[in-house]
Amino acid sequence: MPDPTPDNPHGGTGPLAWRRRSTPAELARWLGWLLAVLLFVVCWEIMTENQIWAFVWDAPTQAADLFSRMVPPRWSYLDSLWRPLWDTINIATLGTLLALLLAVPVAFLAARNTTPSGLLVRPVALFVIVASRSVSSLIWALLLVTILGPGLLAGVIAIALRSIGFIGKLLYEAIEEIDARQVEAIRATGAGPAQVLDYAVVPQILPAFAGIAVFRWDINIRESTVLGLVGAGGIGLQLKASVDTLAWPQVTLIFLVILATVLISEWVSAAVRERLI
Repeated sequence: MPDPTPDNPHGGTGPLAWRRRSTPAELARWLGWLLAVLLFVVCWEIMTENQIWAFVWDAPTQAADLFSRMVPPRWSYLDSLWRPLWDTINIATLGTLLALLLAVPVAFLAARNTTPSGLLVRPVALFVIVASRSVSSLIWALLLVTILGPGLLAGVIAIALRSIGFIGKLLYEAIEEIDARQVEAIRATGAGPAQVLDYAVVPQILPAFAGIAVFRWDINIRESTVLGLVGAGGIGLQLKASVDTLAWPQVTLIFLVILATVLISEWVSAAVRERLI
């Protein structure tokens, strides 16, 4: 047997060739890429089987024509947007507050270390969280407008129903990650369940709760701007009316107002979270 060499410590006539993967692994990798490409091609064929490609090729011309109609914005329409914009902010704020009231108990019921029953109560709480997160706020608004009629109330409830799952999921995960030693220390003093929650659990999750609330409010500002498209109030009503009447300069102004509102809410959200967390 040949003596080991620095190039080949296991013996042999030449240096070992390093390979990242074995031959079966390489074949499996290329097979995976082939299946991914095949899946993409099949999905593309299904999605575009009814596509009229003449419209696609003409899209740059149509976009340029539409842009020329949208510029310059109609600044005189700005006075008509302050009240709908205020309604939009109220929809987001009230919807977030309502969601917080409903999501906090759901989160405590869903967390493993605070739920009264892991077999009965926790699955129900998790189902509420998943159901809320599975439906878009626009769909909630469409259903509520049908039930309650058009107006701000439908928008507030739609935002709340959508936000319960988001807040509940993040909050119950924060509850499960608390320091159990603090809970045991408070319980060792003879404190009851309510006192344990008050002195051991709540203080640990307050920073996370504040950050989640502000973050969700920021998201709801964006989502509430489009609820008016289905009649749930806010600046979306003006956007839909302007699009329906082909008032493109007004549409541009509404886009700019929405953009400014979202930027301001993002800044406020970041500033508040930086101070609280």
